[in-house]
Amino acid sequence: MKRETTAEGTTVEEALDAALADLGVQQDAVQYEVVEEAGKRLFGLGSERRAQVRVWLREEFVAELNTREGDDTPISEDAAAGAPPDPGQPGAVPPGGFPTVALEELSDEDLDRIADEAVSTIQSVLDGFGIEATIEEYEGDEGEIILDIVGADLGLLIGRHGRTLDALQVLVAAITNRRLGFRYPVLVDVEGYRNRRRVKLEEIGQRAADRAVRQNGPVKLRPMSALERRVVHVALRDDQRVVTASEGEEPFRSVVVSPRRR
Repeated sequence: MKRETTAEGTTVEEALDAALADLGVQQDAVQYEVVEEAGKRLFGLGSERRAQVRVWLREEFVAELNTREGDDTPISEDAAAGAPPDPGQPGAVPPGGFPTVALEELSDEDLDRIADEAVSTIQSVLDGFGIEATIEEYEGDEGEIILDIVGADLGLLIGRHGRTLDALQVLVAAITNRRLGFRYPVLVDVEGYRNRRRVKLEEIGQRAADRAVRQNGPVKLRPMSALERRVVHVALRDDQRVVTASEGEEPFRSVVVSPRRR
């Protein structure tokens, strides 16, 4: 998990929003400094100056992330990204990343274990917030395990534009991968928020495909998170009229839908 980032925007608030999206956390988890204010350039030469901020995670947030698992072994940034532990050094992570295990390689018992580890992590977060909720388990279209948190007044877990939910996703994946020693897709949802969002994104992708074919040229969608981009890619992968690709740098990475070359 990234600890620090720098972002730009037309205003400080926009730059801060971009930085928070890049880190996958809410504002109360970070500290920041304004590197440059937005405004006109000297003597009006060139384009307007964009605001720039440097944002980093608060020490207490990092400590909570590192100890969320219930022990004192820190979670490294590589572990958060999915790297396997070194058997000779507890908590250490060698280069290469956790291996991704396919559905056909796992037994029902293996899948139950994956779900149990993820549910345990989610439950510890809920307990920390003093939230009472039920965690329902589903199998997704791609074989992923979907854990939907169901209860009353769960808006806190979703956050603005789903950013708190995205941060929870990162946390659950990091801890679950480290406990298991391998990766398997587990998707955390709250009251079906992601499912509703998925339907909307699929509609956006379909309209973009229709437009790309109609105008015989590429259509670039607004910047999206990696999870959102994947929804669009999957929704259009069987559409023989178009191809999709992701372009740009985070947090401004976007899906581009282009007509298929004949």
